[in-house]
Amino acid sequence: MATVLDEDKADRYSRRSAFEVFGAFLKLGLTSFGGPVAHLGYFRDELVLRRKWIDEKRYADIVALCQFLPGPASSQVGFAVGLMSGGVTGALAAWIAFTLPSAMILVVFAMATTAFDGPTGQALIHGLKLVAVAVVAQAVWGMAKSLTPDRPRAGIALAAVFIVTFAGVFGQFAAIILGALAGLVLCRESDPKPLREIVFPVTKAVGIVCLVLFGLLLVVLPLLASATGSHSLDLFDSFYRSGSLVFGGGHVVLPLLQAEVVDSGWVSEGSFLAGYGVAQAVPGPLFTFAAYLGAAAGPTPNGLLGATIALVAIFLPGFLLLVGALPFWGILNRLPSAQAVMRGANAAVVGVLGAALYDPVWTSAVFTSTDFTLALAGFLLLVVWKMPPWIVVLLMAGVAVLLQIL
Repeated sequence: MATVLDEDKADRYSRRSAFEVFGAFLKLGLTSFGGPVAHLGYFRDELVLRRKWIDEKRYADIVALCQFLPGPASSQVGFAVGLMSGGVTGALAAWIAFTLPSAMILVVFAMATTAFDGPTGQALIHGLKLVAVAVVAQAVWGMAKSLTPDRPRAGIALAAVFIVTFAGVFGQFAAIILGALAGLVLCRESDPKPLREIVFPVTKAVGIVCLVLFGLLLVVLPLLASATGSHSLDLFDSFYRSGSLVFGGGHVVLPLLQAEVVDSGWVSEGSFLAGYGVAQAVPGPLFTFAAYLGAAAGPTPNGLLGATIALVAIFLPGFLLLVGALPFWGILNRLPSAQAVMRGANAAVVGVLGAALYDPVWTSAVFTSTDFTLALAGFLLLVVWKMPPWIVVLLMAGVAVLLQIL
């Protein structure tokens, strides 16, 4: 452990066993509905207020760091708290426990898709596609309000929509990079306020190793997959690359994964959107949608092995970046240029998700006036009435089946 943790700093925290950490996060994995923002509220109630594993200030610091970095913010927060509480084994226990319930549900759904071949089953699948329309529209609406509050950032988002629409798969990556560069010029604050410094028991050497490994995998994985022809490596590379580019929330992973698994023919567009709809009804991180896609992929490995490969690959880059950033966070958050780059990148991902709302989400689900009405109703239930997503999933799937029967 001494090679990973700074023992002088680790002594400041009460150590918990991996089993204790696993139990706490399994409870959260079974009960945390509502998306990343809601997850952070559940974490605070359980870990700060009830168990008192971490104080309020340090928890706020962790949240600030994880929202700054690419990756699944709520899972990164859980990983960080697990690292503080139980070291490396605690971090792994926190991730596995929080991820396992929803991943298992989605894998079972992927393996049972043949049960939905009849008219009623197809109606259910179509209802889930309409759920995806409502949920993605809600995500675009909410993210636009928070991440594009001024004209420069709104302009970056609009430009990203056009880039993705006309440049295809390459456009998603290009839009985020160009958005970050535009942010460097357009999104600087006249009086930037650095975020508070966060102290973590991670050595700088480990941080550097994690950052180097993050970049190395991003470059080497596609080369190895191409050279060996291994679908396992190809699968890992696709999900690793998607997980590396997620800024601004879990829903942003939708267009990235769509480009990787639908355009390559591994998963049909209908199955993709149906799985995304089901993912809204389960607790835990939205990134477990990767487990569904890995299990449902056409070429082997699929099933449980494919789900495991996809799940590990999509979470890994976010965790490598998190551990890599921890020792240097005090320096990084004081740089106005770093904050400006992140504002531009976050604005661009709003545009990336907005483009995905039209194609493939809207074009694959809304064909009739009834479809439009149901999708609009789902959106209003989420945005105006603030109804939990899992209830909206059940309602819309039920209505779609009822319309088929009638």
